[in-house]
Amino acid sequence: MSNIHQLDLQAKVNKAKHDIEEQRLDAASDWIAKLDRGLSDQEKLALKSWLAIAPEHTEVLLEVAQLWDKMDDISRLSELFPQAANTNKKPTTWVVAMAASVILAITVGFYQSGFNLPFLGIGEQSSVVAKQMNYQTGVGESNTINLPDNSTLVLNTNSFVQVKYTASARIIELQRGEIHIDVAHDKSRPLSVVASGKVIQAVGTAFNVEVRNELVELIVTDGKVLVAQTPTAAKSDKTSDINIEQITQRLPNTSLAISKGEKVDLDLTGKVAEKITKVDPIEVAASLSWRQGNLIFRGESLAQAMNEISRYTDIEFELADDEQLQQVKVAGMFKTGDVKGLLDVLSRNFNIRYEKVTADKIILTYAG
Repeated sequence: MSNIHQLDLQAKVNKAKHDIEEQRLDAASDWIAKLDRGLSDQEKLALKSWLAIAPEHTEVLLEVAQLWDKMDDISRLSELFPQAANTNKKPTTWVVAMAASVILAITVGFYQSGFNLPFLGIGEQSSVVAKQMNYQTGVGESNTINLPDNSTLVLNTNSFVQVKYTASARIIELQRGEIHIDVAHDKSRPLSVVASGKVIQAVGTAFNVEVRNELVELIVTDGKVLVAQTPTAAKSDKTSDINIEQITQRLPNTSLAISKGEKVDLDLTGKVAEKITKVDPIEVAASLSWRQGNLIFRGESLAQAMNEISRYTDIEFELADDEQLQQVKVAGMFKTGDVKGLLDVLSRNFNIRYEKVTADKIILTYAG
């Protein structure tokens, strides 16, 4: 029983630490937002008091400021940071001297070299999440988001992502659906897409990621990306279990590399070898036509086409048990979510009859 009590106590301690870190980060982000529009005299005093409470306040404020490119605003307010009140007296703690050193470093342009302050413990390997955003789309919806780092993220139907920025990394956790990301070039902060236990990392490139039942499909449309397993993948497939500190590390050059015009199905079962294949530009355009609200088929079976179309509507399509129906190949362009237009084309061009048995279920049969 004593061990159980110790574990429970440790869990409570860890949660308390996490809550304090979140509160500290929220406060720092709030101060940066206020700095952006200008501080009143009263707010300057309040900021000075907040910084004096704990050295961690200075650390997280500087990190968030660097991430949001607000270091110039910080340097202009250097007098607010904790420092010795009397030059004839020694600082009461090492924190005061450290804070003074930080301000000096800012003033002389130290941060132009990449905000690497190992003596503060907030250098390139810092895993403090300075900004976090969630984005999602419903069935049949798509959304284009211009991220704070100037990357462009496009979400396909029924997708959910969580975007996290630290001082040394940009992390997108694709928990459901499909995305295309055009990565803003930043050598100091690689961007990693985490999907079902796989890490796809790039510095400045463009690629498409889709999460399926037993695989993650990756298509690179520009540049090159590296792929590896997440550090926690062997233990858990839950996104919440991802170790942010480990994800911020750069992937080694020995990782699986996929370049522009290449595709790979990343197996989640461990049973299938991952093979990189070349894809021609026409196939890439067809695969990514959803970004323009279209679906392009180039000879897929009717079952494959209807499975893809089903992603964009709540209507269920059922194919009759008919060998002729199974042999139908679909070619053409369809608008995502346009069920009526789709059924009209299937009827006129593919000799397929449809019957609406319920409000959300349609059965397809061969009209022959």
